[in-house]
Parts: sequence; structure tokens; C-alpha cells
Amino acid sequence: MLVPLFTRTYLPIDETRYVSVAWEMWLRGDFLVPHLNGRTYSDKPPLLFWIYNLGWAIAGVNDIWPRLVSPLFGAASLLLTAGIARRLWPGDRQIQRLAPLVTLSSFLWMIFVSAAMFDMLVVFFTLLGVLGIIRTWQDSDPKGWLMAGMALGFGTLAKGPVIFIHTLPLALLAPWWAIEHRPRRWTSWYAGILGATLIGALMALAWAVPAAHAGGEEYSQAIFWGQSAGRVAKSFAHQRPLLWYVPLLPLILFPWPLWPALWRSLRQLAHEPASSAVRLCIAWAVPVFIIFSLISGKQPHYLLPLFPAFGLISAYALSRSFSFRKFDMMLPGIFILTAGCFLLLYRLFPLKPDLVRLLSGAHPYCSLALVAAGVALPALYRSLGARWHTVIASSSSVILAVVLYAGLTGTLAHYDMRDFSAYVGRLQRSGIPVAYIGKYHGTFGFLGRLERPLDVVSSEQIMRWAAQHPAGRIIADEDDPSPGSGAVPEYEHPYGFHTLKVWKCSSFACGRQ
Repeated sequence: MLVPLFTRTYLPIDETRYVSVAWEMWLRGDFLVPHLNGRTYSDKPPLLFWIYNLGWAIAGVNDIWPRLVSPLFGAASLLLTAGIARRLWPGDRQIQRLAPLVTLSSFLWMIFVSAAMFDMLVVFFTLLGVLGIIRTWQDSDPKGWLMAGMALGFGTLAKGPVIFIHTLPLALLAPWWAIEHRPRRWTSWYAGILGATLIGALMALAWAVPAAHAGGEEYSQAIFWGQSAGRVAKSFAHQRPLLWYVPLLPLILFPWPLWPALWRSLRQLAHEPASSAVRLCIAWAVPVFIIFSLISGKQPHYLLPLFPAFGLISAYALSRSFSFRKFDMMLPGIFILTAGCFLLLYRLFPLKPDLVRLLSGAHPYCSLALVAAGVALPALYRSLGARWHTVIASSSSVILAVVLYAGLTGTLAHYDMRDFSAYVGRLQRSGIPVAYIGKYHGTFGFLGRLERPLDVVSSEQIMRWAAQHPAGRIIADEDDPSPGSGAVPEYEHPYGFHTLKVWKCSSFACGRQ
């Protein structure tokens, strides 16, 4: 957690955009309708922005609090994972220890748990909903449906209706997985599901209805259609292939898919009698994975709420039938060794897409550290024996993530918008009008503490805006139009593999005559 907190700041465009929405909420004192650069922002519900503002109300506006929210929800999610393990396998402390460890040390989890985004909130409320379903099933306690309903409501306020996809299939499939403690009447069970769904919907509507009224017709249509049916329709536009997630699993769940010891343990489960706990984990993960595979709008972090289910069933399998073999760490070691060699030899590749260019900025010591780890971990695994098997296996992904974060500090500095944002803020506070060419994502709002929206103009509108604001400044990416040969920008700053430039309006007026 500490390494990314100290090696990078908010990364554009997502993290800077979300914290800027929260900043505008703070400035406007409008906690009902989010805004971005002065316009209503309908892409995401407001819960994350509320949490940012709550922390600022307590401790004052600061840069660190929004970056702590995701790690805190991630830590709470690990506690809930252990709590679910305690419910499913009471008395088995090994599963309660292993399940959070497997979840935490999966590579994608470690990357996104430090991101100032919505995903850890969705994970937390998914786990809370699952815990409510389990409580109702085991204890016949209707309060479990209340817990599940509140999880659906808060999850919807965190990232929209996607929370229903993560929780409802598990509840609906209860006749398959609930072998023990079967409800007396399934009609009561499904009535409980309906009740929880209504609670979640009413919680979301308690915000959405007044927000729609206050935000106007366009905002109303966006949050009621764009956050539900509109997003689904767009997602089914065949943007990515059906099996897109499958080849990514070895990386996003690294090292566990490459650890033969886990596969041997999972294979033994096929010979055991069916149990409610194992079936529950399957019913939690597999249907949701299939649904997200069918939806063509795919991103790796959409699967993060499934990681605790994977951690639970993996922990159970390892606790039941672990068999130690000295060469089990060879595949994870080869993976890390290959990553280190790739970073050393990237210059030999004729094609350099953005990902390769990003990794190519790694410090040479980063490459050497990965090569050394790829050799040392399998050797340690063989010498230390079965007692340390999960510690060494999980440490492989920790080493990979930490070394990459530390080694890419120089590259990530090209995405550090603090100095540029502070410069834009100084211009604004000096009364100088500022415009941005192209699509603006609120990148400079919070970091520059901007108190007014930037004017956003197209390339066709530049000359007119420059004529209307002769003392103004125009921000342009190097790919956007420049005033012409001979003109020198007033300020330049790296932005990834591009350069942001600030031009005086007089440069445009003279250069385009």
C-alpha cells in the first residue's frame, strides 16, 4: 500500500477526474448533483465523492485522504472475506487466514487497491451483500435481507446497477448451492430477494429522484437511462471478444493460476461430496464471470469483486489437500524472470505500443531485481519446504508489484499533473482566462485548486476565442493545432508520451493571420 502512495500522485484521466468532481462538489456546496468543469457529471453516482468530502470536512481539503479511501475499503473487504470464511467453514482458522492472503496477493488486486477509483467500494458492498445472503440462509434471519438490500443500495450509489450483477445471481441460485439449512419455503426466499432488491432500489432512488429534478432534463435522462439500459445497450456493441478475459486470468490472478500446487488441490475437490460452501463460491463467481464475458464492454478491474470468491475456494482447497513439490514455484519464477528480461531487452522490439513504452521507462535496477527474484524464489521454495509454501507463492506477486511501482517512478512522473495544474491555477487566480482545446476531463481541477471552469473549445473555435480574450491562454496537446511556425509556447509540460503546451492568445492571433 505504501509504495504507490509514495511513488505516484493522482493519475490522469480517471483519478484526476474523480477527485476533481469531488472538489467541485466541495466548492459549490452542492452534494446532490455532481459537476465536472461546471457541467453536470452523470457518468458515476456520488458515493465516492461524498466520502472524499466527508474526509475533507473533518480534516480539511488535502491530497492524501482521497488516496486512502480505496486502501481502507480494500482492507475492510479482506476482513469481510475472513468473516465469510468463518461463516462457511466455522472453526477452520487456516481457511480464514488463507482466503484474505490469496485475495490480497492477486496481482490486479494489489494494483487497483491503491487507485482512487470506485472498484474497492464495489468489492466491499458485494461482500456485504454476500454476507447478508449467507446470514439469511444459515440463521433464517430476515435481517440478512436488510443487510443485502443496504449493500445493493450503497453499491448502486457507488457505481450504478452493476452491484446487482455481482450479488443477485448467487441469491437466485440458492436451490443449487444450499444443500444444508435449506429454507422451508422457497417462496419466502425469493420474496426476501425481491425485498432486498426493493430496498436497494429505494436507497438509490432517494438520491436519484431529487438529483434528477435539480440537475435538469438532460441530467435526469443520463442517470436513469445512461446508468442502466443505455450502458447495457452500449456494452453489448461487441467492443471486445467473448473470451477476452480468459487469457488475462494468469496475469490478473498471478501467481495463483501458475502455481501447480493450487491446481492439484482444486482437482481433489472434484472427488469430495458436494458441500454448500464450495457450491456457494462457484455460484458467486462463475455466473458473474459468464455475464461479464457476454457484455462486450470489458475492463480487467470489472472482475475484482470476484477475487474474494476465488480466494475462498482456493483457501479451502489448499487447507484440505495441499501437496508440496519442490518445483511448484518454477512457473511463477519464470514469469517474473521473463518480465525482468523483457524490461532489459525492450529496445530490440521494433513496435512499441503505449504499454511497452510505459514499461520501457523502468529503471535498469528494476529489471535486475525481477531477474534476481525470478531465480531466488524457486530456490527458496525448494529449500524452505512446505511450511512456507503460501508465503513464498504470495510474495512473488508482491515483489512484482512493488518492484514495478518503484522502478517506474520516472515514467509515472510524466503523468504527474501537479506542477502544470498549479500553473493553470495561478493563471486563473491572476484573472487570466484559460481555454482547453479538445475534450477536457477535469485533469487540473483539484490539483490546481481551480475555482472556475476552463473554457473548452474545438480547433475551429480557437481563433474566435483568442480574439475575444486577447490576454488569455490556450492549453493544447501537442497533437492539437498550434499557432504556426515560429511561435513559442509560454509553458510546456510532459503528459505521458505527449506534451501539454500553453500558448498566449496573441500567438494564435499572429500565427493564424
